[in-house]
Amino acid sequence: MPVFGVDDLLACLRLDDVGPGELEGRNLPIEYHRVFGGQILAQAIAAASQASPGKSVKSMSVAFAREGDTAKPMRYRVERHHDGRTFGTIGVVASQGEKVVATAVVSMHVDEEGLHRSDAPPAVGAPADATPVDLGMVPWDTRIVGGVDLSSREPGPPVLEWWSRAPALPDDRQVHQGLLAHATELTVIGTALRPFDGLSQADSTVALHTAVTSHSIWFHQPFRADDWLLVAQHSPVVACGRAYGRGDAFDGGGELVASFAQESMIRRIS
Repeated sequence: MPVFGVDDLLACLRLDDVGPGELEGRNLPIEYHRVFGGQILAQAIAAASQASPGKSVKSMSVAFAREGDTAKPMRYRVERHHDGRTFGTIGVVASQGEKVVATAVVSMHVDEEGLHRSDAPPAVGAPADATPVDLGMVPWDTRIVGGVDLSSREPGPPVLEWWSRAPALPDDRQVHQGLLAHATELTVIGTALRPFDGLSQADSTVALHTAVTSHSIWFHQPFRADDWLLVAQHSPVVACGRAYGRGDAFDGGGELVASFAQESMIRRIS
């Protein structure tokens, strides 16, 4: 069962104004000392959206400097680098006391009409054909195509396709963006480990040190996280103590609505 609910995650997105350019958010109630990176992604989107009314997040690149402590609230320092008529750039620094946990560069954009096309999603069938799975840190309906088990130590291809649908959410774009960003942080390391016989994401903290070092996400079109979204991801390389993976999210109509990429640290415990 999930260790927290959607309401807990939504509460984390309600950041408090604690001073000029300073916001503060609570942490998810998880039974672990380290703040989940997906929470920081979602809160950075919320912080940038609050600082740039009239624009929505177009893309965001986050570098994780060190782990955060779940016993301490997260503080977000927001700085407008550029605020043009249609585009804007915002810097967000997540910290606890003097310790910088993550830094983000967020690109903002006003909705525009223009040329339109989208690659088609992979042919994976409907959500009803996929296997319901409890992803723990994603507290809503998730279904994995082909019943892939990321905890299995049997080797497999470095790909993962899964469906996601949150319960009914408010009509607030930053909420839908935040929830999708939160969810994309979770399964890339497990996908990267699939080709290694005898290893899986279940070996994190047992045989492997793992941690996300950077995560980027691009929002191409508006979408709703409370409708079905197909997440298709692939990890093309693991080398030099690092893994890289990327993915796309498609809405129920087959439109490509978001893309993401993640680099992580993976080291054997000696």
